[in-house]
Amino acid sequence: MKNPAPNLAEIEEMARNALAQLPEAFRRAACDVALIVVEWPPAPILDEMEIDDPLDLTGLYEGIPLTEKSSFDQPLGPDTVWLFRAPILAEWRDRGDVSLENLVTHVVVHEFAHHLGWSDTDIAMIDRWWE
Repeated sequence: MKNPAPNLAEIEEMARNALAQLPEAFRRAACDVALIVVEWPPAPILDEMEIDDPLDLTGLYEGIPLTEKSSFDQPLGPDTVWLFRAPILAEWRDRGDVSLENLVTHVVVHEFAHHLGWSDTDIAMIDRWWE
């Protein structure tokens, strides 16, 4: 019998383990960010990002990056990192060359890098994951 795919709680546990492994300075910066793991990206997020295929979005950072925050900002809620279980599992199956834990860690680090103020271009300069 095949093992069932990890559920939302198990994906969240992998993500929290990844956060716990961050260097102390980054871990501290991540403390005020909400981590939400859901099955699929919500339709309003897909619409706002103009993404047609929900499988194209494994994670998302919503908030004001630390490099742009001001004491004058009036946030409506906490900065948030979203992880989307179904797209993560689909990518994991499609890739076939990485453990699920490593993929979840990669998505978590990528999204928290946005919280730190890194752009996708900045991340790509040091992260050859997608090559």
